[in-house]
Amino acid sequence: MEMKERIQQKAKELFMRYGFRSVTMDEIAGQLGISKKTVYQFFEDKDSLVEAVMQKEMNYMHDECMKQMRESDNAIDEIFKDMDSMEKVMDSMNPQIIFDLEKFYPKTFEKFKKHKHTFLLDIIKKNLQRGIQEELYRNDFDIDIIARFRLESSFVAFSQETFPFGKYNLLQVSNEIYFLYMHGIATAKGKKLIEKNIQQRQKNKSLAI
Repeated sequence: MEMKERIQQKAKELFMRYGFRSVTMDEIAGQLGISKKTVYQFFEDKDSLVEAVMQKEMNYMHDECMKQMRESDNAIDEIFKDMDSMEKVMDSMNPQIIFDLEKFYPKTFEKFKKHKHTFLLDIIKKNLQRGIQEELYRNDFDIDIIARFRLESSFVAFSQETFPFGKYNLLQVSNEIYFLYMHGIATAKGKKLIEKNIQQRQKNKSLAI
């Protein structure tokens, strides 16, 4: 099992950096200093390896979202925790990855789409309900519509047609979308908390330099 985990971890690193399509089984084996035959002992083909990597990522997303919900002080804090989590991921992520998954690995993409439209959508709805109860979000919008808007807008950052890789920074695009969304649903009380969080993030980043 240890070797299987190593293969999966290395595959994830390479997929995230270069996209699913361009990384070969030979390259994964070479990076690990093992034979391609060893890789095939654990994974029948590249499709099964891609599926295993994505399933692990979906499990991680699930656990991370539940943790953020539990540990956040309020709905806005929960979103900022999500932003922090996404920064770590996007720092080394190739925007091509979603396109590759949809075009070349449709079976796994369908699993991801199901995860997106069930679990992730539900997490967004719960955050909206929480924010309304805490009087940080307005109460004059349709939760289902705004949750679906939020879900789809978060994936616009990966669109090569809208935000070509190289011209736009994935993390910057994602953060702009986060801030626009939050300000759009926030009450005056919520906006103060958003600005406080932004200032704290900027302070933390300046101290880290």
